[in-house]
Amino acid sequence: MIKKIKKILKKNLTNPPKYKTVNEIITDFKNAGSVPWSDGYSEFKWQMIENGISSVEILKECNDEKLAKGFGVGIDERVIEYPWLISHIHAGKGRFLDAGSTFNFEVILDNDVMKNKDIYIYTYHPEYNNYSQKKISYVYGDLRELPFKNNYFDQVVCHSTLEHIDMDNSMYGYELGFNADIQRQSYEYLKVIKELERVVIPSGKIFLTFPYGKFENHGFFQQFDEEMVQRIVDTVATDCTVKKCFAKYELNGWRFASQKECDNAMSYNPHTGKGKGDDNAAHSRAICFIEILKNK
Repeated sequence: MIKKIKKILKKNLTNPPKYKTVNEIITDFKNAGSVPWSDGYSEFKWQMIENGISSVEILKECNDEKLAKGFGVGIDERVIEYPWLISHIHAGKGRFLDAGSTFNFEVILDNDVMKNKDIYIYTYHPEYNNYSQKKISYVYGDLRELPFKNNYFDQVVCHSTLEHIDMDNSMYGYELGFNADIQRQSYEYLKVIKELERVVIPSGKIFLTFPYGKFENHGFFQQFDEEMVQRIVDTVATDCTVKKCFAKYELNGWRFASQKECDNAMSYNPHTGKGKGDDNAAHSRAICFIEILKNK
């Protein structure tokens, strides 16, 4: 046995395995047909996200709600959500809350618009990524009951998180009670909306993104429909101004669209195969973006 182990070690030392670069992995992914969630998909997606949040042209397109044809073909909604958020977040100093820990990636935190901010990342469970050396503050708990005082943050982002409130989050490494009735909507997310409104300053902004279309319960997330979106608007209507926009995924990629165009969108669940079509969609087929300005 010892001789066999030595032989294996000697072979590995004389013929070390070749590790591919990110560009080589992406090239292989493209050569294999660019199938969502196949080997190389994650590397390709994050390359596109980094390009998007660094491109003056793409950020302007997100602000103007006019994307060039062919944007994000075969890539899930993150490819448009991150540029939209970066294009709307105000640069400069201020307290910033990431409600859901979707900004907890170096490429996002190092973007110019995030510099000089006091960044708080609030999530339920510790994650592998930790950037405490960048003076990022990590706080843990339930978004429905935030531990921050009133009027504390200048800006708040809740990116692709509301749809997981009161859903089965065991796949993320923790378990809470959740809505197990797939036939009905859960409105627990409205408690999060009220908390976010409470902790943002007057003249401060809250940015929300989540999957939109026909109501669907996929277990670990629910897809919001028109009525669920309207409840968000009604919840903050007294003290806030609300702007909405929508994006739709089609065969030619992502484009900004009217709410009506997105009303019947259905998501593809890569974990179960539900909703898979021939459009190469990787996940959601429509996204709702909401910008909330707190007036008082």
